[in-house]
Amino acid sequence: MPESASSLKIIVTGATSIIGHYLLPRLMNAGYEVHAISRGGEKNPATTGNTLIWHQADIIHPEQLPGVKARALIHLAPLWLLPKLLPVLNTCRIKRVIGFGSTSLFSKANSPDPCERELTVRFSKAEEAIRHHCGIAQTNWTVFRPTLVYDGVRDKNIKRIASFIRRYGFFPLVGEAAGLRQPVHADDLAEACLLALEQPATFNRAYNLSGGETLTYRQMVERIFSSLGKPARFIILPPWMFRAAIRAMTFLPGKRGMTPEMATRMNADLCFKHADATRDFGFLPRPFLPHAKTCRSSPDGWK
Repeated sequence: MPESASSLKIIVTGATSIIGHYLLPRLMNAGYEVHAISRGGEKNPATTGNTLIWHQADIIHPEQLPGVKARALIHLAPLWLLPKLLPVLNTCRIKRVIGFGSTSLFSKANSPDPCERELTVRFSKAEEAIRHHCGIAQTNWTVFRPTLVYDGVRDKNIKRIASFIRRYGFFPLVGEAAGLRQPVHADDLAEACLLALEQPATFNRAYNLSGGETLTYRQMVERIFSSLGKPARFIILPPWMFRAAIRAMTFLPGKRGMTPEMATRMNADLCFKHADATRDFGFLPRPFLPHAKTCRSSPDGWK
C-alpha cells in the first residue's frame, strides 16, 4: 500500500447505506483512514474506530464535500449523483473512484412502468458521464452493478419478504414463480471494493456482481421460510389479482417501493454472470442463506 498520508485516506459517500455498514470496518481493518459522508449528520453506532471520521454534507451540493486529499472515493449513494462530484474530487487530487449502479440498467429497460424505465435511463446516463469526466481527468473508475442486494436487516428486498412471512405465515406467488434470481450479500459487495481498489485490471470498467447461487423466485422464498424456522406456505394468485393487491398496498406506509410489475418479474429470469469480476479481482460471493441457524443467530440475521 502507498505510504503517503493521502494514500491512506478513503472518502465514502452514502456511508450509512447497507453496503456502507460492512465497508467501513473493512476499510479500517485494511489500514485506511475513512472519511464517511452523512447527509443528516447521522452515524452508524455499530461502526466506530479511531480511523473513522464522519462529515455532515449533502452531496446534492458538491461544494459541501470536505476538502480531504484522499486516495479514493467509494460512492455508495445513487450513481447519478456521482458525475456532479467529479469536478470537486479533482481539487482533492483523487484519482480512483468506485461507484455502485445496478443490473436494473438491463432488467428494467423495457418495463411497462415509466418510473422504472426512467431509472434505467438515469443509470445509463450516469455511467456515460463517469466515463467522460474520468477520462478527461485521468481518474481510474470502476462501476459495480449488483443484482438483488440483501443482508436480512437493512435491505428492502429480502427483508420485505421475511417481514411478510413473519406477519402472515404465508407468501403469495404468481404461477410457478420460476424466474431465476441471484441474491448478493452486501458484505460481499463491500469486499469487492477492497479487492478492486488497487487492482489495475478493474480500472475503467463496469462489472455485474451477482450472488454465489442461482435460485428460482420460489426457491428463494422457500429458503427465507427455512431461515425463519417456518414451513413454506404459499398462496398462488393469478397475475391480475396480485397486481391489484400490490396497487392497494402502495397506499400503505413504507410500501411505495412496490410496483405491479413485481408480478411479471416473479417468472422472469434476472440473471447476470460475474465471471469477469472473478477473473479480474477474485470476486467469490457466498450462496444465499446456506445455514438457517446461522441466519437466525447472527447479529446480522433476520430481525
